[in-house]
Amino acid sequence: MTDAAEKLEARITELRAEVRRAVTAGDRATARQLRAELRRTEDAWDSAVLGAETPQAEVPPERTEAAAMPIREHVHRALTLIGAPASPKLVLAVHESFFSGAIAPARLTSLRRDEERSFRASPFTRPYYICAALTADHLAPARGLMAVSTWPLAQRMIGPLSPRVDLLTATVRLAEQIAAQPDCGPGARRVLWKLSVSVPGVQGSPDTIDPVAVIDAATRELAVHRDEDTRRRAEAARRASQQLDEASRLFGVRLGVAGRRRNEVG
Repeated sequence: MTDAAEKLEARITELRAEVRRAVTAGDRATARQLRAELRRTEDAWDSAVLGAETPQAEVPPERTEAAAMPIREHVHRALTLIGAPASPKLVLAVHESFFSGAIAPARLTSLRRDEERSFRASPFTRPYYICAALTADHLAPARGLMAVSTWPLAQRMIGPLSPRVDLLTATVRLAEQIAAQPDCGPGARRVLWKLSVSVPGVQGSPDTIDPVAVIDAATRELAVHRDEDTRRRAEAARRASQQLDEASRLFGVRLGVAGRRRNEVG
């Protein structure tokens, strides 16, 4: 690979990180500008490495970018919108309804294992990892829940009240997204409706649900549970910080391993 291609490749990595930061911060205008620059830089890399190609039918830039995006990035942006540990089923539903591109469900099965393998082989070389939520009692991986490594450790803890708090958190965040962008489409409203059916005070069908009313109702219930859940999560996070190494804080420990560690400390 030529020096020019290597520089372009380095710039592509930088731009992808900048796009993620802009999206996470909610700065969509900057994100669009960065994505446009990213596409131009990727085209330049293609020309430098592969040479010019015969022009083909034009494909919308958003679809081209989404198709080339690794699955971990698809999952990352869905989890970032959800804002809490989530099941693969919810990640898929949110991604399909709010973003372009497709995720093959079967590929999610091994994603967290692949991420752990990558981290253990070369820690912290990626800007983030798709990791585990941890049970507050045993600090073991919470079954069927995915999280993002850059979240605070307490946010990835799962105590007795956490499933309800996380559902309400996701409900509020998706409702806020729909309220800000009413053209999200029927799929997004359907996901919101499914999440909010158990929230007291929420009425309507997928077609008539009012995202502002959902935000109000879910926020009221969150106020009932949040303080106690936050306290328990913070206490579990303190124990995890004291007892676990870096990899285990991200991916958890098997119960047998955790038991041996406690015996060694005792």
